[in-house]
Amino acid sequence: MRDGGSTATGVDDAAAGGAAAQAARQPAAGFEPHRHRDAAVGEVHTRPFRPVEPPRVLHHMAFESRFDDGSAYESLARFCRAHGALPPDPAARHHIVALGGAELRWELHTEFTTMTLSVAPPPGDPFAAPNIASLAAFLPKAPGPLIVATRLALIHAGEDVPDLGMFDPASLSASEVDGGAAIVATDFRPDASGFTRILVASRDLSPGRAGALVQRLLEIETYRTLTLLGLPEARRLGPVLDTIEAELTGLIRQMRTEAGFDSSRELLARLIDLAAGIEAEAAAASYRFGATRAYWEIVEQRILSIREERVQGFGTLESFLARRIKPALRTCETVEGRLDDLAQKLARTSNLLRTRVDIELESQNRDLLDSMNRRARQQLRLQQTVEGLSVAAVSYYVVGLVGYLAKGGETILGLPFDPTVATAAAVPVSVLVVWLVVRRIRRGHREGD
Repeated sequence: MRDGGSTATGVDDAAAGGAAAQAARQPAAGFEPHRHRDAAVGEVHTRPFRPVEPPRVLHHMAFESRFDDGSAYESLARFCRAHGALPPDPAARHHIVALGGAELRWELHTEFTTMTLSVAPPPGDPFAAPNIASLAAFLPKAPGPLIVATRLALIHAGEDVPDLGMFDPASLSASEVDGGAAIVATDFRPDASGFTRILVASRDLSPGRAGALVQRLLEIETYRTLTLLGLPEARRLGPVLDTIEAELTGLIRQMRTEAGFDSSRELLARLIDLAAGIEAEAAAASYRFGATRAYWEIVEQRILSIREERVQGFGTLESFLARRIKPALRTCETVEGRLDDLAQKLARTSNLLRTRVDIELESQNRDLLDSMNRRARQQLRLQQTVEGLSVAAVSYYVVGLVGYLAKGGETILGLPFDPTVATAAAVPVSVLVVWLVVRRIRRGHREGD
C-alpha cells in the first residue's frame, strides 16, 4: 500500500464540486448573496459518489470524534504531507487521497469521522486482507475510539448466486439489489481480523452505479452500528429510573401519612433533588436517543435506495436489521418515555406538595396576624389607660399652679378671696380643659392615620 506514496494526490470537497460549486461562489450581478448561500448550494456536492470498478476491496472504519475538534483534520493533514499529497482545506468535510493504486476517502461527520481505504483485492480470497492493527499503522492517526470496521469486497459475478460459505449461516442475509444488477451478502459479524464483511457480486453494474451502491452499503453498516449506541444508554438508565420511581412512590406515601410544615418542607426538598436528577439524566440522554432515531431513519432510507429483492433461501438485509434493531429502538423509546413520564410525575407531585406548603404557610401567617392583632388591641387598651392617667396627672399639676397663683395674689396683691376655694374651683375646670385637649390630639392622630 505504500508503493504509491510518491504519486499521492489530494482532492477535497471544494474541488469535487467542480464547475457547479465554483459557480455557486460567484455572486449574482447586482445582488448581495446570503452569507450561507455557498454552504447551502455546495452541501449536495460535499460527499459525491466515487466510481468503483470490480474487483475492489474497501476497508471502511468510523471513529468517534467531535465536529468542532481539529484533531481529525490535523491528523489527515500530516498524513497527506507525509505522502506528498495536498492537505484538505480546513473547512472541508470530505477529502480523497490517491496513493498509487490505492485511494483513501476521509469524511468528517457530526460525532464521528470515517476513513475508507480502497485497494485491489489480494489473490484468492478477497477478504484475506490486513487486520485493524495493520491498517492502523498505515492510515492517519485515529481521532478517537473505533466504532465501525467493515470490509466490502466488490467482485464480478455471473447469473448464479456466488459462494457464500465464508459467512455465518445463522445470520446470513443475501439479496439482489439495483434491479438485479448485483447480489449483496453479509452476516453482520466481525471476522478474525476485526472487520464485518460485505460481499457485492456485480452482474451488470456500471462504475457509477457500483460507487453509489458501495457507499450506501457502507452507510447502512455505519449508521446501523451508530443506531445501537443508544441501547447501552437505555440499559444504564433502566436501574436509575427504577430507583427514582421507587423513591417517588415512597415520598407520595409519606405525603399521605405525614403532615406539618417541617415534614412538607423536607419532602419538597427531596422531591426537588429527584427532579434535578431526572432532568440531568434526560439532558444527557436526549441527544443520544434523538441521534438513534435519526440514524435509523438514514438506514431505512439507504435500504430503500438499494432496491432489495429477495433471493430464494436467504433473508434480506432489511428484514434482518428490522428484526434485530427495532427491539433496541423500542427499548430506547420506552426509556425515553419513562424519563418524560417520571419528570411529569415529579413536577405534579412537587406542585401538590408546594400547594400544601403554601397553605400551611398561609395558616401560620393567619395565626401570626391574629396574634399581632391581639397584641395591638392590648397596646391600645394600655394606651387608653395611660391617657386617662395622664389627664389626671396633668390636671393635678395645673390645679397646683392655680393654687400657687391664688396664694400669691392674696399675699402680694391683697385680693379679697380664699386661695383654697380658688384651688377647689380650678379642679373641674382644669380636668375638663385637659380632657378636651387630649381628645383633640387623639382625633388629629386618627385623622392623620
